[in-house]
Amino acid sequence: MDLPIVVGVDGSEPGLRAVDWAADEAALRGASLRLVYASLWERYEGALLAQELGKPLEEVMARDVVGTAEDRALSRHPGLKLTTAVLPEEPEHGLVRESGAALAVVLGCRGRGRMAETLLGSVSLAVAGHAQCPVIVLRGRPDDPARAGIRGRIALGVGERPAGSAAVRFAVQEASLRGVPLEAVRAWRRPAHATTGHRPPDVVQSDPQLAGGPAPLPQQQRAAELLEEALRDAPADLKADRRTVEGHARDALITVSHEADLLVVGAPRGHGHFGLRLGRVAHGVLHHAGCPVAVVPEPA
Repeated sequence: MDLPIVVGVDGSEPGLRAVDWAADEAALRGASLRLVYASLWERYEGALLAQELGKPLEEVMARDVVGTAEDRALSRHPGLKLTTAVLPEEPEHGLVRESGAALAVVLGCRGRGRMAETLLGSVSLAVAGHAQCPVIVLRGRPDDPARAGIRGRIALGVGERPAGSAAVRFAVQEASLRGVPLEAVRAWRRPAHATTGHRPPDVVQSDPQLAGGPAPLPQQQRAAELLEEALRDAPADLKADRRTVEGHARDALITVSHEADLLVVGAPRGHGHFGLRLGRVAHGVLHHAGCPVAVVPEPA
């Protein structure tokens, strides 16, 4: 069964950027593109959307939204196989259901005004927390072109159980398809009783045991071992960099995201502190990353 790339469309500029990104991803993978419009989207932001489009609310109709998105995708990739769906329901419910038969779901970031760079829309957060496939949310500056290869790097946050990780597989595949390096990142924290030494915190280094430097702490060594475990089965021709970072994982990945085209993180399935099935790291980078974020569900 050939699964499509699904993109949620709503007529907004962030939504159209998501169409561009999803069309590129579908073309890259040789997959079809599925445009999904949930007609109850306006329940959340209908008045703002109508104002954004410069039309009365009654003119913001499903056919107009879907037709605009279809024209945009086909102008970008004329040969792309494309299907559409208009769902008479709330967007998060429809998109989560669509995720059961998709390669990935792509969504725009709907933050507005002065907080547009930091706030994540409730729909994107809900879908990322409950989808059955990877969900890619277009973080980053709205004026960044939505195309692969701007920075030439895929970043991966490596978790506690990298062996067999779906996030690792997704990141390796993305880097291989694009022909760019993969940067695997693992944060570590020293015990509170340990001496701080002379190196300031949050320093990123590619090798935890620099020539002539002090022996790494056990936590630092464990981070390096997890990176090796994560990339053990990566293709031989894939350039993969390993970076250990002292500090919080969320902060380390947000920093790395400003140097990447895509940041990939895993999301263990379970009930978290935020009312969604997202860990703290995935939740944090979805709000603050400087590039698109792929949240990949991991088995419990």
